[in-house]
Amino acid sequence: MTATKVRILGIGMGPSQVTAEVAEALRTCDYVIAAAKSDDDPLLSVRRAVAEDHGVPVLAVPDPERDRSDSGDYVTAVRDWHEARVDAYEKVLRARGGTAAFLVWGDPSLYDSTIRVVEQLADRMPLEYDVLPGISAPQLLAARHRMVLHPVGVPVHITTARRLHDDIAAGQRNVCVMLGGSPDLSGLGDWSIWWGANLGDASEELVAGRVADVAEEIDRAKSRAKQKVGWAMDVYLLRAP
Repeated sequence: MTATKVRILGIGMGPSQVTAEVAEALRTCDYVIAAAKSDDDPLLSVRRAVAEDHGVPVLAVPDPERDRSDSGDYVTAVRDWHEARVDAYEKVLRARGGTAAFLVWGDPSLYDSTIRVVEQLADRMPLEYDVLPGISAPQLLAARHRMVLHPVGVPVHITTARRLHDDIAAGQRNVCVMLGGSPDLSGLGDWSIWWGANLGDASEELVAGRVADVAEEIDRAKSRAKQKVGWAMDVYLLRAP
């Protein structure tokens, strides 16, 4: 039996961030599989734009609902959600075969589970896959603010907004936060922040300064980004005084 091929392609923050390597790989694919969270999913539109730029059709697959009712059982909720995605994508791959692509926002190695999902698919069916990197949100944040993510001799800790205060309590003092949601910056008024939303898009917003001085400005900037395109995906670096 001929194995289906899957290419996991990092597309950075959208069409302007697609590398030459990823563009070449995308053109070898028969179709793109993309999760559709709703009928008017704005991030699906971005993936369609990338695929159309390279002449590849998109097959939108309704994204299973994730149980968000019990934040204390986050790991189980995400695991069940991934399994539901595996079920949905397996049906498509078995029916279509050929070479399929998954277009990953940012880079597949960082706060994305496409690789985990495809690993599970490979356990269920004849499937070969490869991974190509994309420009990550922290990379672009650093470039936009013309900075290095860490001072000399100091590590940078990459985490999520959900874990931010636990990580600070554990001693982290130079923290890059992804999956920002509604950031809780309480108690961090004297820290410095370098913030960005929708990096690489025409709706991009940037704010930097002392947290106490710019917190309200960040809220306004995030609202502007969302008004322009219907979504706001932010990332920021926090550094202790």
